[in-house]
Amino acid sequence: MSSVDVFGDVLLVEDNPGDVRLTREMLQDGELDPTIHAVTDGPEALSFLRQRGEYDDAPRPDLILLDLHLARMDGDEVLEMMTDDVRDVPVVAISGSQEGAALKLDDVEDRVAAGLVKPIEPDDLLDVARTL
Repeated sequence: MSSVDVFGDVLLVEDNPGDVRLTREMLQDGELDPTIHAVTDGPEALSFLRQRGEYDDAPRPDLILLDLHLARMDGDEVLEMMTDDVRDVPVVAISGSQEGAALKLDDVEDRVAAGLVKPIEPDDLLDVARTL
């Protein structure tokens, strides 16, 4: 089975446009090349996952890449509010490289499949995706 079969749809929850672009490039240039659905905050992520509003026809993602530091609702809150029907979707938590990132990842480690610290290296992201 190819990696594309494993991760057909990825939900990227990231409020930094530069990080969205970089993540898209890393996934599309690597062996993965999934369909990436990017949203910029927690409420938008929950609307996507619950297929509400403009996301009423959104696919169920195969993987969620979740920035833990979001403006309107942080990643920890998103994890708490995810409904049971999407709790089995693997979540990779992403935290900033500033001091305290490891502590933030420690706070959610029991609810995520993996954690990465920015800046994310392409090989690290691909290794996590392959492992999942």
